[in-house]
Amino acid sequence: MNKTVKIILVLVAVVALIFVLKYFMDANSKDIEVFGVEEPFFTTINSQAVATGKLNPEEEIELKPQISGIVDKIVVEEGDVVKKGDLIAKIRVVPNEQSLANAKSRIATAQLSFDNATIQFQRDKKLFEKGVISIQNFENSELSYNQAKETLRQAQNDYQIIKRGSLSGGGSANTNIIAQISGTILEIPVREGDQVIQSNNFNAGTTIATIADMSNMIFEGKVDEAEVGKLKEGKDITVVLGAINDEEFPAKLTFVAPKGIEENGAVQFTIKANVTLDSTTNIRAGYSANAEIDLEGKDSVLAIKEALLQYKRFSDEPFVEIQDENGKFKKKDVKIGISDGINVEILDGVKEGDKIKIWNKASDEQEEEENN
Repeated sequence: MNKTVKIILVLVAVVALIFVLKYFMDANSKDIEVFGVEEPFFTTINSQAVATGKLNPEEEIELKPQISGIVDKIVVEEGDVVKKGDLIAKIRVVPNEQSLANAKSRIATAQLSFDNATIQFQRDKKLFEKGVISIQNFENSELSYNQAKETLRQAQNDYQIIKRGSLSGGGSANTNIIAQISGTILEIPVREGDQVIQSNNFNAGTTIATIADMSNMIFEGKVDEAEVGKLKEGKDITVVLGAINDEEFPAKLTFVAPKGIEENGAVQFTIKANVTLDSTTNIRAGYSANAEIDLEGKDSVLAIKEALLQYKRFSDEPFVEIQDENGKFKKKDVKIGISDGINVEILDGVKEGDKIKIWNKASDEQEEEENN
């Protein structure tokens, strides 16, 4: 019996020893999480808004024909620099047969009226010279003659305009497309031989060419509704062109839209700014650009790196973990101010000299505390 008890005791001791050894092995195999700390510091923080958009000419016009017809000749190319009054293209009129026939008929009718008025006027003139008719009758006859003459001339002019697009020998022919401003030819959407439509009250007409003054450019972009309330016209901003090695140009805000447009679930407001360009830089219309706008700035404020902030899961309130004298970390709610995306102002909750945990993930214990 004693031998059996001894064997049992030995087995129990062996099992206990194995359990103790396994416990210490498992404990030693776990990685020890060591967190670094950082202290608050005083710095200058400038909060910025970034608006994405494009660089466009402030003055850009589309040249449209005053008559319908076919593009007979284009004398410029895209990229050419033109002056106001330069010839851009010529339009060849293709007259409508019905309109021509009606114009000819009006000429014939006006000719008959003029011939009859001429005969009547010559007869009344002789009678007036002989004293047979009064001066009033003679003046009425002369008026009818002059009116018939003017009607005939107008009918002949209408026929020339319908057939050729302009009067013979006219100095300002409608068939010539003339540059209305000095600038650069941005686009010529038509080619020689294309049919074009005149611009009128019911039709915008065919665009022959687009001209813009490339020396006067503006930035057009959009900002979020959370930032538009801090913008004012006349504010100095910086425009960055990614297409030219992220080169920066000064600009002045000239327009902030009074009404926003919803895009992808967010309300955006259009802004415009006059850009001051370097004469040596080759700028093209439509360049993508970003506008950097300083919204608010503070000097010598207590701040921490924004990466040190943690947020409660449900309330989304910020907090940090501060190390105490025993090396343990305790949560501390903080009140934050402005941020530049790297550093954030601390208004309350942290003081100079505090050691703040550089966190990487929330522990299970922290998650349970936040859920409670």
